Amino acid sequence: MRLQHFHVEAADWSREAQRTALLALRHEVFVQEQGVPEELERDDQDAHCHHVLARDDSGQPIGCGRLTPQHKIGRMAVRQPWRGQGVGAAMLRELVEKARVLGWPEVSLGAQLPAIGFYERQGFSAYGEVFDDAGIAHRGMRLSLSAIEHPQAPHSVAGALPAATRNELASARLQLLRDARHRVELYAPLLPVDTYASDDELEQWRRLATSGRNAHIRIVLHDPAAALRDDHRLIALAQRLPSALHIRTPLEDADLSYGSSYLLNDVGGYLLLPDATRPAGRGSRHDRAAQAPLRQHFDHAWDRSTPASVLQILDM
Repeated sequence: MRLQHFHVEAADWSREAQRTALLALRHEVFVQEQGVPEELERDDQDAHCHHVLARDDSGQPIGCGRLTPQHKIGRMAVRQPWRGQGVGAAMLRELVEKARVLGWPEVSLGAQLPAIGFYERQGFSAYGEVFDDAGIAHRGMRLSLSAIEHPQAPHSVAGALPAATRNELASARLQLLRDARHRVELYAPLLPVDTYASDDELEQWRRLATSGRNAHIRIVLHDPAAALRDDHRLIALAQRLPSALHIRTPLEDADLSYGSSYLLNDVGGYLLLPDATRPAGRGSRHDRAAQAPLRQHFDHAWDRSTPASVLQILDM
């Protein structure tokens, strides 16, 4: 049984496709459904916020939220057919984790009164008096991030990996590659020349690619041509071992607008960067429950992608 049939990704307001998806969701939920005037739904903060998008298996947007520079979570919207299925909680966890990575001591939000119980279940506490926002009754809520600085015990049991700095990310990548037995999956909108390319990492990629008939490495790259131009060492290895190391590139806009990066192995390990352009994420050596939605996303993205023909070496 699948644990969930959606995924949450970081969204970039400067990218037209993602901005359009965010605005369409908010218009549907706040303006059309709740009657909020459109001039109140939009403001001048969006360009400066961290946004998240939830998408279904087909890549269609189903939910959104944002984190403002004032440390406030807002614009949390989930399309009606998807409510009650964990979409809002998944987006909220992503935004809270982002705030924690940024080192913020607290996040707050204004909750519509019927949603207070939802936020309380996620650890938020209500404070102050009820207030009106766009004609809807709200109450302030906040969450102290210092209280979750050391995550819940299950993460420790599952072998949580430090992943808040470049050095920690490099160590986490190498650990997951070493833990892998025969299979790994990598989803990377970008492939900087200093990632997955150290001598130690290349040794592990080579070990996996030559580990026998069960060896299977799958990589989805948005721009394999750029990695080829950069002479990325992993690309060179893939060209030498094409039968075990497979690279595809997405074709659909829904996949090309996905802004997160992650590495998965065959023993339940994962490393996720919610924003592939920023060196901060989370991971674990053994947490199949957390890995499951990422693997599900990868499988669907892989099926919708095409072999990266630009990497094929022509016979001379």
